Amino acid sequence: MSVTIAQEPPRQDGVIRLLDLSDAYAASLYPAESNHLVDLSLLEKPSVSFFVARNEGPIVGCCALVEAGDGTAEIKRMFVDPQARGLRIASGLMNALEAIAREKRLTAIRLETGIYQPEAIALYRKYGYREIEAFGTYLPDPLSLFMEKRLG
Repeated sequence: MSVTIAQEPPRQDGVIRLLDLSDAYAASLYPAESNHLVDLSLLEKPSVSFFVARNEGPIVGCCALVEAGDGTAEIKRMFVDPQARGLRIASGLMNALEAIAREKRLTAIRLETGIYQPEAIALYRKYGYREIEAFGTYLPDPLSLFMEKRLG
């Protein structure tokens, strides 16, 4: 199998399908007020680097790096198709977004994830992300875990 990861526009059928799957998954785990999902229009902004993973053509994963404007960025919409799990797609996406963050000379990458997603938390910890307090416009939430990786 040949998995590729590249920056691509988010407004395409395969990505929209993944975002819909991600929304449904998040809604099955958390109440609406604890879901901090961003929509397609935000993902199209110039301050966003959007990555798509393909497995021999079809889109099987995606993620966005959203620059905050203060030298940091946030990971949003990281999702891998359940049918494609085990192919190290999430690791490839992490490598791609960290590479672009370093290229842009960002000082830190932050994220918010839910406490009921142990696989995601394990992935972020493996990549050196550490727990922090709520950041940006987030409020503390017992169902959220906030993490950060300092770059440099």
